[in-house]
Amino acid sequence: MTFSIVARDPGNGRFAVAVATFHLAVGATVPHLRRNIGAAASQGATNPYLAHRGLEALGNGLSANEALEWLLKGDEQRNARQIQLVDAEGRSSAWTGGECNGFAGHLCGENFSVAGNWLENPAVLEAMAETFRDSNPSWKIGRRVLSALAAGEAAGGDRRSPMASSAALQVSGELDFPLLDLRVDFNATAVGELQHLYEYSQQNWVQHWRDQFAALPDGRPRPADDGGLNAGVA
Repeated sequence: MTFSIVARDPGNGRFAVAVATFHLAVGATVPHLRRNIGAAASQGATNPYLAHRGLEALGNGLSANEALEWLLKGDEQRNARQIQLVDAEGRSSAWTGGECNGFAGHLCGENFSVAGNWLENPAVLEAMAETFRDSNPSWKIGRRVLSALAAGEAAGGDRRSPMASSAALQVSGELDFPLLDLRVDFNATAVGELQHLYEYSQQNWVQHWRDQFAALPDGRPRPADDGGLNAGVA
């Protein structure tokens, strides 16, 4: 159904998640990240709530392994899940339940984890891991994880279709919302299109537009300072 990579850039601490699938709108459910905290992916029997809880656990000081262990203890459907985490120290952890469909598995390394189910063969994960490890460390983390995703598809990807039809990329920045949140849906060459979108996002005018977000106020109004939103409300 899905193959993905979660990763951390040891140079600047940014996180990224790249994912592709045969199904629709994978970017709405599988990838999750929080700046300075970590990245997570929930797939198989997908439950975004698990990824959110995993990131909360990382934010409370648990390591990736500790957070995963805590998540699994409370999940009655864990045998149908795949979950991946990478924390702020670059420690990674992953789980593949025995009820995941087709060939399913994961590989963990320093600063990354890859996982997939309904895969054509184990070479998909091996290609993703090798490509990420061998990628130029000076590349931005978005480019590195997309290269790994493309390598996974070239190695076979989802066994039900020659090409993924939905793909997504998230990259953290300096603010609470993602620096990049790119998605392709209902497209016969979704991974390739996602790479094209990424290249477009790196053009100077797009970078300049995105950099302006850092100048926006980051605070929240106090209860007594609602900007008049509740004026006249009884």
